[in-house]
Amino acid sequence: MADSSYIRKPEWLKIPIRKGNNLNFVEELLGETGLVTVCDEAKCPNRMECFSKKTATFMILGSVCTRGCRFCNVVGGKPSFVDPEEPKKVADAVKKLGLKFAVVTSVTRDDLADGGSEIFAQVIREVHALDPPVQIEVLIPDFQGRRKDLQRVVDAGPEILNHNVETVPDLYSLARPQADYTQSLELLSRVKIMNPEIRTKSGIMLGLGETPEQLRAVLRDLRAMDCDFLTLGQYLQPSKKHLPVKAYIHPDDFASYKEEALDMGFKAVASGPFVRSSYNAAEMLEDLQEN
Repeated sequence: MADSSYIRKPEWLKIPIRKGNNLNFVEELLGETGLVTVCDEAKCPNRMECFSKKTATFMILGSVCTRGCRFCNVVGGKPSFVDPEEPKKVADAVKKLGLKFAVVTSVTRDDLADGGSEIFAQVIREVHALDPPVQIEVLIPDFQGRRKDLQRVVDAGPEILNHNVETVPDLYSLARPQADYTQSLELLSRVKIMNPEIRTKSGIMLGLGETPEQLRAVLRDLRAMDCDFLTLGQYLQPSKKHLPVKAYIHPDDFASYKEEALDMGFKAVASGPFVRSSYNAAEMLEDLQEN
């Protein structure tokens, strides 16, 4: 198939210029602390909007991933050392930004015996210890299926635990060959067994070549794991080295998928071309709590 650079992007994928008084403040703060955001590393299309709102998704455990998913712009290779002060730095940044809700993710660290789960747990505890307390969502890797590492994160008590299945199982060998679809589903299921009070969440990229029925099958699988929240967004090719876009999904189709997902029992769904895993994460939890 031709590279997606030859596929003309539709009008709905043109990103409006977003400005805000807090943009420089966030950039300077991140520069001072040495913290990394997935917003920049993954070239998220919403990063200007979120930075302008004084929000950011912190990416812990460095900026180099041990895996090489063909859709992701995060650099793969040999990771750097783990900063033991990182949990405190994240909490300090959350406080300086005045956040009421923090989102924390990481690169995958298959090189670490615990997959980085202890640092995740420490971040959660540090953020919860702030005055006033701050709610937190963590977007975690699969920890290669190790239950004790997942338990460590669950025991720290995040409000939302997010783990993305990313795409349909038939595309795993192409898009994320080092991951396992069943293992990801089991992770989400185990969270509910370990602590039913934690809200679980998962996300899927559209436009990699999945069919509507394949997508619906994944939604049914997620609901069978009692997954609470769902994000659906358009895959955008970060560079010519990454997988090409097979289709640009119309906003009306995203709206239709959202209604189907809600009918299946998801408690909150964010679905649209620019939706990403952490986009408006706080609003999903707030809407649920208000209802």
